[in-house]
Amino acid sequence: MRNIWIIVKRETVSYFATPLAYVFIVIFLALSGALAFFIGRFMSREQADLIPFFDYHPWLYLLLIPAIAMRLWAEERKTGTIENLMTLPVSTVEAVIGKFLAAWGFAGLALALTFPMWISVNVLGDPDNGVIFASYVGSLFMAGAFLAIGSCISALTKNQVIAFIISATVCFLFTMAGLELVLNFFRLWTPDLLVDTIASLSFLTHFTAVTKGVIELRDIIYFASMIAVWLFANVVVVDLRKAA
Repeated sequence: MRNIWIIVKRETVSYFATPLAYVFIVIFLALSGALAFFIGRFMSREQADLIPFFDYHPWLYLLLIPAIAMRLWAEERKTGTIENLMTLPVSTVEAVIGKFLAAWGFAGLALALTFPMWISVNVLGDPDNGVIFASYVGSLFMAGAFLAIGSCISALTKNQVIAFIISATVCFLFTMAGLELVLNFFRLWTPDLLVDTIASLSFLTHFTAVTKGVIELRDIIYFASMIAVWLFANVVVVDLRKAA
């Protein structure tokens, strides 16, 4: 745990060493608010909830989370600092987990800074705060799953732009799998079991379930499994690169 904490501190400091971290937070807050107020009709709905706010999180994360993840390993490989990192008394698993936790913490900070939205609905009405809390938890875990995918993809290339595009594409596929439009296409020619399997792999399916205020075990297992599987793949990729 000590080594992981060292990596977390190293990565966190590197985020705020440049203006990019602050730019990202401002963009996230601006876009999340704009989507909720203007497209989600937050005020005109005249309902004290944050449904319009959370409805756009999966789509917002498609652009912003890969932007965080693309630098995790691609930048290390491009600048050559990955050799210095690997020579430290730190295992690959510790390095991967440390980098992931730092990025997840940064994304969590950006999400936490949206708390004025929560305060606003409590001032304007009497919302179900349990549902809002569950939605925040679901959003945080979804961001973690997106980051795990992005971190693994970042370890495959030196080019951050390529890492961003591939990560966004993979996350897009996992998100789109839960849309009725996609599921209806598969229902035309595949068994219901396969359709249900495709739906169960979607971020939308599980995140939508959580935003209803019920955090079920299957949703927790889904997000935890996505994070674990992609971080394991991340470790394998880094070890293969190191051996090469």
